[in-house]
Amino acid sequence: MSKRIAGPEIERLIQLLARVPGLGPRSARRAALHLIKKKDALLRPLSAAMAEAVEHVKICSTCGNIDTSDPCTICTDPRRDGATLIVVEDVGDLWALERAGAMEARFHVLGGTLSPLDGIGPDQLNIRRLVERVAEGGVREVVLAVNATVEGQTTAHYITDQLSGLGAKVTRLAHGVPVGGELDYLDEGTLSAALRSRTEF
Repeated sequence: MSKRIAGPEIERLIQLLARVPGLGPRSARRAALHLIKKKDALLRPLSAAMAEAVEHVKICSTCGNIDTSDPCTICTDPRRDGATLIVVEDVGDLWALERAGAMEARFHVLGGTLSPLDGIGPDQLNIRRLVERVAEGGVREVVLAVNATVEGQTTAHYITDQLSGLGAKVTRLAHGVPVGGELDYLDEGTLSAALRSRTEF
């Protein structure tokens, strides 16, 4: 049985931090110690920011993004191309595509991927709302920007079937050699996908 090394308030802080993705027990202890040492500069502002987030952050009823307004800033931005809808697994993927700044399109967040072994079926994901958005009209292209995993591809096939006959073209992200990538360092799956997805030069 491990000894308690701090008061219950500090132990609770460590336990909660350890539940954050990417932080294990050791990293959580280091993070808690750093926050406590910088109580006025970090811990108080972080506590206030988290309280504000709990109070004001919402899930967009249109696309599934998180924001302080519903509909979210992306859905209400008139400069965005409403005819193109980019479908992503999670909000983190949406943020990554926004940082890339490649397209001024609208988004749809699924909230995960189909995974029958984990009990995640279509009803646990934001697929029905996606079908509704396309059926409402105005969407000419749905870009499936899901991960190149078995679950991601299964989800992409399911969505393609659900959108069949609704008049929107369904495309997916290209898979293959990354910009700046060297062939010698790429795995066989990536090289195979790059060869299959080759384009005219």
